[in-house]
Amino acid sequence: MRFEVSKVLDAIEARLTTDPALARAVVDLSEVVRYADLDGGRPASLVRLGLLVDALGRYVAEENVPVYVIAPRGLLSDTDLTSNERMVVRRWADDGKVEVVPQMEDRVLEVAEMLGLPVLTRDREDRFRASRPWVAEPGRLLALVSQQGGPTLVARVGRGEAVPPTPRSPLGERLLARIWKCPDFNCTTFGTGGDSDSPFADMRTFTSPVAQPPPALRAGVPTCPRHGERLKDAGPRPATEVLSVRIDGVIRQRFTVSEDQPVVVGRAPEGGGGVMLGQWLTQDARKWISRGHVRFALRAGEITVKDISTNGTGVRPGGTPDDDQRITLHRDESRMLAPEDIVELYAGVHVGRAKLWNNGGVIQPQSVMAEAPTMAIRPVGR
Repeated sequence: MRFEVSKVLDAIEARLTTDPALARAVVDLSEVVRYADLDGGRPASLVRLGLLVDALGRYVAEENVPVYVIAPRGLLSDTDLTSNERMVVRRWADDGKVEVVPQMEDRVLEVAEMLGLPVLTRDREDRFRASRPWVAEPGRLLALVSQQGGPTLVARVGRGEAVPPTPRSPLGERLLARIWKCPDFNCTTFGTGGDSDSPFADMRTFTSPVAQPPPALRAGVPTCPRHGERLKDAGPRPATEVLSVRIDGVIRQRFTVSEDQPVVVGRAPEGGGGVMLGQWLTQDARKWISRGHVRFALRAGEITVKDISTNGTGVRPGGTPDDDQRITLHRDESRMLAPEDIVELYAGVHVGRAKLWNNGGVIQPQSVMAEAPTMAIRPVGR
């Protein structure tokens, strides 16, 4: 059973991010681990985060949905968690997968407001309504509840109607336009790893400036949420664009392209830094699509696609389904993409700007709980 739990935690880890461009919701980890009504088990269990992640995937009808997880420092030593769970949370924190703060206060709401994301919580957040009135808006707070089909997210306010995406706050846009640096060299979130002669410096995992989370704001000053230190403005952040892979109408994965980091998409790109599609492809599609098929680059705010395949790549201007308008790129040919252009690697295998597809396509995303020991999920009313 211990091995199965470890596999579940590894699967959950793959859905964690503090990258503002990829996160789809914000959650307080210390709250979720205590949802004992979901399984009738221990007072605290890290595996319950997997139930929440799965519920979010079903809610937005999308595979591989990343969540922005925040944890108070006290959770790292909470004896209601097993020693292995505490070790895993510390590793997630050190690797920048989750954000750790001395005290939670309203950090979850601060991040959600800056990034325009929903908060996954059972708390109505009434104590913060004066300072953050948006918590009373439909769709901004989503609660995990037990239903016959399993744990499900429901809106705390409203009747479950579709809510358009919320834009980032003006403050969030300003803060996320800059790179920030923490004076604490050990800071894996706002550190660079380049200011020390320590023999262990290269063993630390540092967040890329492109993927830095938003700073905390304390008395109007950008501050490291973990160390409480005033952050130094280290210059403009490289621009990014978020793209989505959609296969047979199902959004499978989002990824970012930055000005200093092009991304290769294909069946199984070499080097481990690209977007691998092989696990979602039919046998015919795997034969057609090259290991590295296309390369996306961002320059001066424009996305360019370059074919690096054997069989060529299609571009559908404006997303047109008309094959007569489909443009074919041959090896080493490039094209600048208009906002609604769709890149077609094979019939039904598409890549486009994430804003083209807000959600949709899949009713039952792949679960991170597939390897979990049998859990007694409590039915409604019990």
